[in-house]
Amino acid sequence: MQLIRRYFPKLTTEQLELYSRLEPFYREWNEQINLISRKDFDHFYEHHVLHSLAIAKVVQFKPYTHIIDIGTGGGFPGIPLAIMFPQAQFYLIDSIGKKIKVVQAAIEAFGLKNVKAEQKRAEQVSGKIFDFAISRGVAKLSDLYTWSKNLVVHSDEQYNSLPNGLIALKGGDLTEEITALKRRVHHYYIGEMYDDLDYFTEKYVLYIRI
Repeated sequence: MQLIRRYFPKLTTEQLELYSRLEPFYREWNEQINLISRKDFDHFYEHHVLHSLAIAKVVQFKPYTHIIDIGTGGGFPGIPLAIMFPQAQFYLIDSIGKKIKVVQAAIEAFGLKNVKAEQKRAEQVSGKIFDFAISRGVAKLSDLYTWSKNLVVHSDEQYNSLPNGLIALKGGDLTEEITALKRRVHHYYIGEMYDDLDYFTEKYVLYIRI
């Protein structure tokens, strides 16, 4: 929690309280469903919450912005971002039912009125009704873009600080993925956002306009 306070000093008391409850909630569920490896769980706030919130360093979602989290797993990056932006609307999907069960339990436990979660694949979601698609490295960039362009509304009118598009958390050498996509990809280096945390070396927030 100290890391969250350090890098996001303007959080409200309510937001801090919700973030503080994430670790015990996920620890309890992790004992039933192996969402996060035990070794990785020792760094829960850094590896999962702070990583998810890197998106908030790139764009501040305005009220009534609609966001779909593709392949959310146990709720990352969607749940931490929904706490950060309580007036934005989040739709979290994953193809694995037991993971969505955890997400739905989190929505209820934390009283998140701005989040809905369903067991679905991106291809099963109909209608271009979202301003942004977000994802945490669940698929190749080309696949994420293909799914996103069928879900995100293209608009020449810009409501947020970034035009509508795909925002993905990715790491490692991304040269091949970006080259294959043949689209302009904006890189935001997470290591510069959290300047003294080695975990974020070679990790990026990628943005592609739809």
